[in-house]
Amino acid sequence: MLTITAIIRAKKGHEATMRQALLDVVEHVRANEPSTVGYYVSQDAADPCGFATYERYLDQAAMDRHNNSPAVARFFEIAKPILDGEVILVSANEIASKPE
Repeated sequence: MLTITAIIRAKKGHEATMRQALLDVVEHVRANEPSTVGYYVSQDAADPCGFATYERYLDQAAMDRHNNSPAVARFFEIAKPILDGEVILVSANEIASKPE
């Protein structure tokens, strides 16, 4: 299983816009990406400008389809001007999990 963890910060005052942009990606994933095994979005409880995604893919092709999707392109169109710093990405090979 391949994973991506993304740490995203919105500029103060743009939290709702970032939240909605991320939720729009989730809707796209649910409707169009059967090879995306899991796609989780969190908002920091102590700092509403902080967001994280945890993404699980069956294989590299699934990850590439997601990353090259219109939904991800649209997300970055919205997010780029309201980002507070760079998006931190960690791509990894999952070594253990607890099934849901």
